[in-house]
Amino acid sequence: MIKNIFAKMNSGQNINNINADLNALQTAIQELKILEAKSIAAQHLANTETILKDLNKAEFKVFSQWGDDGIIQFLVDYLAIEHHTFIEFGVENYVESNTRFLLMNNCWKGSVLDGSETNINQIKKSNLYWQYHLQAKCTFIHKDNINTLISEYSNQKELGILVIDVDGNDYWIWEAIDVVQPTIVIVEYNSLFGNERAITIPYQSNFRRTEAHHSNLFYGASLKALQVLAATKNYALVACNNNGNNAFFVRKDQLKGLKELSVKQAYKQATFRESRDQQGKLTYLNFDDAVQVIKGLSVFNIESGQVEPF
Repeated sequence: MIKNIFAKMNSGQNINNINADLNALQTAIQELKILEAKSIAAQHLANTETILKDLNKAEFKVFSQWGDDGIIQFLVDYLAIEHHTFIEFGVENYVESNTRFLLMNNCWKGSVLDGSETNINQIKKSNLYWQYHLQAKCTFIHKDNINTLISEYSNQKELGILVIDVDGNDYWIWEAIDVVQPTIVIVEYNSLFGNERAITIPYQSNFRRTEAHHSNLFYGASLKALQVLAATKNYALVACNNNGNNAFFVRKDQLKGLKELSVKQAYKQATFRESRDQQGKLTYLNFDDAVQVIKGLSVFNIESGQVEPF
């Protein structure tokens, strides 16, 4: 197929024909990735005892940014979740997300929210929107509207998976949610905040990461802050992905043998380098240098209830 596409390009064929072939190729590649992931997921379930000792061994990527698809698939298969529903915040155009594989592989029903109208329109125009039970809404999420937004899509307490990735008020939004009790909650954490302090950005309803600090590094909450909050909501920390940005929590009445981890056991430093200079260009700072860039900025300490310097 690739040779045919290049041949058509070299012969000057109509661009619409070439685009149709490219779309067909993309679909074929996607189907092969899903088929391979199914096989890997089955192997993981067959080796449950090994995976339970270290959920990172289950990692694989189909549509997730990192290895989250594999962890999610193992948890879903192992826990045998009754309610096959999800809600994910901050999905951009949904090409890369934590619930897309679940939608396509397991045929779960889901709702996705993003602050960009362009992104949401792109989702609604995609084949996913008619092939699967998916709803999409453009909205800027904050702690005062989150329960109303969730209630538009779920009229019952039980929910399979909730994914929170808004690059900012993640802690505050999860704290505010009380209309659903997901079996699994996946929340982004900022590994630059370390594994010792329970801290988050101070709440601002209109917080935007790119405006908060030129480095693009000042956002979200520490893993410990999320773990402290999780305990109040009866959730256990069971894993962080190897790339160091997402934490996985399971409701304690659904653990079924999963091991609850301490913050130090689960914490992973971010492997990616996303720091920016004042012109918005990537600077590729290593972890320690990136921490220094945001030193001194004001954070909120969950345990003391005080604003203090990072």
